[in-house]
Amino acid sequence: MLELKNKIAIITGARRGMGKSHALKLAEAGAKVVVSDISQEDCRKVVDEIKKNKGEAIAVKCDVTKKEEVENMVKAAVEKWGKVDILVNNAGICQFKPFLELTVEEWDRTLDINLKGYFLCAQAAAKEMVKQKSGVIINIASVEMGQVGGGMPMIVHYCASKGGVVALTEALAVELAPYNVRVNAISPGAIETPMAEASQKDPKLLEQTLAKIPMRRMGQPEEVSNLVLFLASGQSSYITGSTVVIDGGWLAG
Repeated sequence: MLELKNKIAIITGARRGMGKSHALKLAEAGAKVVVSDISQEDCRKVVDEIKKNKGEAIAVKCDVTKKEEVENMVKAAVEKWGKVDILVNNAGICQFKPFLELTVEEWDRTLDINLKGYFLCAQAAAKEMVKQKSGVIINIASVEMGQVGGGMPMIVHYCASKGGVVALTEALAVELAPYNVRVNAISPGAIETPMAEASQKDPKLLEQTLAKIPMRRMGQPEEVSNLVLFLASGQSSYITGSTVVIDGGWLAG
């Protein structure tokens, strides 16, 4: 039921972690995938993996903070396959730093990648989606963005950026609904990815993290990818403007 045959998907931040998992999952469901990230070589490795599984994909180097590179990424999809059906805004960074020591440069870099990048990618992809009167945009947010129980010390800039992603998602959903373009966000909790390596390697930090999760384990990238696939598919055709939490019960606890 959850199949994406003949759909064209762009995944940012797809060279590793959740982004790579999303690319593999959508390709497995039949989508043709643009694997995008700042490293062309790493993207090609993901493309090779997709092709080994008889999928179709291309690698496109893209810094999501640069408008020209973002537009070239979307152009590559259109030139190769004629359209863009799905955008998964996944590229992001998370740097731990006490608020009182946070520099303007560190704040700007986080907001540039995690929020401005989502805006640029969504705008470029939406221009194509509006033309064809259909499309899906999925923004990866986080439980660590000020929801009840979700505020976190040491990552104020990250929380602010992800809160912005949720607001962006809701506003875009309203504006793009007349064009049959759906926009939703996913707020993952603690997921085992390279970004979360610090908490996984430090026993004390890991225990503090697990103590917040009723299921007492970290999530797997594939579990988030299953949700990405659902929101990208026609099975979620009446869902837009929503933020879906996948956190093992973190916020509920």
